[in-house]
Amino acid sequence: MTLRIASWNINSVRFRLAIVERFLTEQAPDILCLQETKTIDGEFPADAFRALGYKHIVLHGQRMHHGVAIVSRVPLAEDDRLDWQANMEARHVGVRLSGGLRLENVYVPAGGDIPDRALNPKFGQKLDFLERMTRWSESLKTPTLLVGDFNIAPLESDVWSHKQLLDVVSHTPIEVATLGRLQAAHDWVDLGRRFVPPPARLYTWWSYRAKDWAASDRGRRLDHMWASPQVAAAATKHQVFEDCRGWLKPSDHVPILTEFAL
Repeated sequence: MTLRIASWNINSVRFRLAIVERFLTEQAPDILCLQETKTIDGEFPADAFRALGYKHIVLHGQRMHHGVAIVSRVPLAEDDRLDWQANMEARHVGVRLSGGLRLENVYVPAGGDIPDRALNPKFGQKLDFLERMTRWSESLKTPTLLVGDFNIAPLESDVWSHKQLLDVVSHTPIEVATLGRLQAAHDWVDLGRRFVPPPARLYTWWSYRAKDWAASDRGRRLDHMWASPQVAAAATKHQVFEDCRGWLKPSDHVPILTEFAL
């Protein structure tokens, strides 16, 4: 059995529904995890997903901010919503698939603009969020796929300029070290870099501020898929759909997708 799982920070699912429908029609993943849906559960456009065959929908929404969702053509069970932010923001939803595989969809806080928790409480909240994820990972026994917008580009080849971004939130040494502790806590396998080893360029996000995002190519790899070692062993292919950044009314993130032979 082949299972294809995609992840996308869509930056408002209702505003960008047309490109989500296009992606699902063209690529037909079995499961799509969305971050930053920016809508309450009752206003999520579920009928549009059901019309495309995604009849299993698990939501954790919030008005105007944050929000995560999982839409699937295969059954989902035992959903949970962990409060790694410790303030009830809608940043996580998890499900169990047939066969026991867990799928966790997370939207890590961006962390503001100043990489100093004393001057910028949002940066401290981001680091604390990751530490709570680390404690959770340490006791994790179930084969799991962890996907979403981690808002950290850890490697030098994950950003357009390592030197110029060292003091920019998303690529600072303290964030990279914190993410490294999270990865080590469960021996998570970074599937993006398993299939595209460094130092090859690999980006998933380009700022809206660029007049021509493709020409300047000032990207960062903020979106990730991490797998428990036994799940990673079943991964056969990983894709980043850069072309979606050029679609009409795009998100600043693009979808990523991994195929598994289960």
